[in-house]
Amino acid sequence: MTQSNLDPRALRSALGTFTTGVTIITTRAQDGTPVGLTANSFNSVSLEPPLVLWSLAKSALSVPVFTAAEHWNVHVLSMDQQELSNRFAAKGEDKFQGLMLDEGKTSAPLIGQCSARFQCRTAFVHDGGDHLIFIGEVLDFDHSELPPLVFQSGQYALTARKPREAVTLSDIQAPLDCCYTEDLLGYLLGRAHFQMMQKMQQELAKFGLGTAHFFALSVLSIQGKLDLAGLNAHISYTGHVLEHEHMQQLEQAALVNIEDEHYQLTQEGHQACLGQIAQAKAIEDDLVDEIGRGDVTALKLLLKRLIRQTDPGLPDLWSGR
Repeated sequence: MTQSNLDPRALRSALGTFTTGVTIITTRAQDGTPVGLTANSFNSVSLEPPLVLWSLAKSALSVPVFTAAEHWNVHVLSMDQQELSNRFAAKGEDKFQGLMLDEGKTSAPLIGQCSARFQCRTAFVHDGGDHLIFIGEVLDFDHSELPPLVFQSGQYALTARKPREAVTLSDIQAPLDCCYTEDLLGYLLGRAHFQMMQKMQQELAKFGLGTAHFFALSVLSIQGKLDLAGLNAHISYTGHVLEHEHMQQLEQAALVNIEDEHYQLTQEGHQACLGQIAQAKAIEDDLVDEIGRGDVTALKLLLKRLIRQTDPGLPDLWSGR
């Protein structure tokens, strides 16, 4: 084989731009010891016959076990299994400790809670440069609605489904003109927020409360006890300002009490917050049903990045809990 002049590190970076799923491959050694590793080289080969492949570095300690194994399982990890991926990618630990396994068609370990699983028989093992390529016949498989964990450019990622409607890059990056467009990020964030808050108003209306009252109760449910300045420090990003009048209205509704100019929730206030949280979760559950758990999770992560990027220096709402 001829020697390549390509820069290995640059090649690895270029290959890393190809987004892949994350899998765990498992088998058993001849003495019955379970063996497993994390791999993102999994791919389909054929539907008829049903064949899949994955590759293993020749330098891997598990090469003798997998080359001798008749059966192995491929687990396409769900987005909640990042810790499991890290565990099976590490060396020198009992990767199966405390792990509940399902019963499979063969003795190869079968891990639960995955996006998909393929139970395979070794069909061929081919030389692939510094790797061995394992091709397996699929004996059985199953899959779930759990969104998959993916890997891109050296880090974990989540998938988000593209809308069926055609959206081109020019649509998103169109030149600015003198009017708002429906692709303006601020408009999209604002409209989504207000449409969700509109549903929250149904719960607030039970107590004759407005948005400012909602912010006060929410902050107190997290922080426990604050004065008016402390409350306003936490909600300054909303554009609302809590006045003594707002807090008096909450006192009259028996939702808060005041001690040494510090406000805290009453038992009725805690119950009101539980109702608001239940309503917020119901709204979120409806979104999950409509657009999928994976897309909602990806949206949350993007919003957290946006919040960190635009944070004007607000106090940490969840500190000291």
